[in-house]
Amino acid sequence: MGAADTTPLLTNNHSNYEEDEKESRVKAFGSESKKLWKLAGPAIFTSICQYSLGALTQTFAGLVGEIELAAVSVENSVIAGLAFGIMLGMGSALETLCGQAYGAGHIRMLGIYMQRSWVILLTTACVLVPIYVWSPPILEVIGETTEISEAAGKFALWMLPQLFAYAMNFPIQKFLQAQRKVLVMAWISAVVLVIHIFFSWLLILKLGWGLTGAAITLNTSWWIIVIAQLVYIFVTKSDGAWAGFSWLAFADLWGFVKLSLASAVMLCLEFWYLMILVVITGRLANPLVPVDAISICMNINGWDAMIALGFNAAISVRVSNELGAGNARAAKFAVLVVSVTSVSIGVVCMAVVFATRDYFPYLFTTSEAVGEETTHLAVLLGVTVLLNSLQPVLSGVAVGAGWQAIVAYINIGCYYIVGLPAGILLGFTFGFGAEGIWSGMIGGIVLQTIILVVVTSITNWTKEAEEAESRVKRWGGGSAGEH
Repeated sequence: MGAADTTPLLTNNHSNYEEDEKESRVKAFGSESKKLWKLAGPAIFTSICQYSLGALTQTFAGLVGEIELAAVSVENSVIAGLAFGIMLGMGSALETLCGQAYGAGHIRMLGIYMQRSWVILLTTACVLVPIYVWSPPILEVIGETTEISEAAGKFALWMLPQLFAYAMNFPIQKFLQAQRKVLVMAWISAVVLVIHIFFSWLLILKLGWGLTGAAITLNTSWWIIVIAQLVYIFVTKSDGAWAGFSWLAFADLWGFVKLSLASAVMLCLEFWYLMILVVITGRLANPLVPVDAISICMNINGWDAMIALGFNAAISVRVSNELGAGNARAAKFAVLVVSVTSVSIGVVCMAVVFATRDYFPYLFTTSEAVGEETTHLAVLLGVTVLLNSLQPVLSGVAVGAGWQAIVAYINIGCYYIVGLPAGILLGFTFGFGAEGIWSGMIGGIVLQTIILVVVTSITNWTKEAEEAESRVKRWGGGSAGEH
């Protein structure tokens, strides 16, 4: 009788335990989600505002004339796009170092790291100046017409101040992100965007300054962002992270350069991969329609990528902070939560692309042929949007943990040894055109995503936390950092 009486009790206790376990898991997921969205929400908003500066300048230039539109769009996507990728990549070394130093409590080192990054990025900007100066022949080599190359080259010269604004801006943003001060950047970007729209209208259209007006507004907007963020840091001292300029900024530069270069290579290989798609499509027999269709798809993909970029920033902060603090399990759980969240959003975005594939092309074109070709490509766009929901997040995990060099090798293999040749083979040799080129390149993204999922899954997070501690000590945390 006793045994019979206790059986229901044991079963009941077991089910209660399971319910409690389930409830605690749901609570933990909710708590991590809240931390994630606090970072990701403002980061996504900031990315969209800053992406819109160039996109809106392009739109206003298009209202002036065809050659103005071509000049701004080519400078924006090729010359400034190249510089943006390099600067963002090199700046992302700070995500690893500032995030881990902040997690470890070495707050003072954040200001030193930012200054080191300025030294490296401003030097890099000087190295990139000749590309801006000699952009007309460079553009002609990659297939642009002489008229467009000269107009874009003249505009590129006027856009040199933007290059140096990039060099200042990305270290500042990573510095603020590591301390989770993302709302400050969001507010500044929003205010600047409103100012930018008004002055673009005034100078480009109302006063008729054309390309000169476009250059003045775009340069000024980027420098206002930089100056406003600097004023905030200098006035508030950023809770002790800023202690003034220091000669320590010039110490151990080589180690910093190596991580910055690995970050730049990793990010640029990703950043340029889909840009190359447009260039290769331009080599098809009748390129006009497919190039226009791919450009529309890339425009949609660009806006969607801003969401992924927000999650990329958020997870790199979460992972680097937790590893710096020695919380291996918390870092691992943050990766799980952000992956589930981002993929869920990716599924919704893919469904929206599929549902509107017969309609969205006509928001960008009046050409029936371009509209039809874009509708055909919409299936590939939907797949790319889904992959882009997870792939940048895994790259963010890599940045947070400091795996930039490993991911750079993975990217070279998957993108440029597998994806690109497969795309050229399908597009040209097998005659599938733009769809073949894009399909092959998607193959590269799929392979890279699978490898990153495997790498993340088998990672020993306890070992990563130890590595983060030694990295903070190695780069001055132990001596100059203050708890």
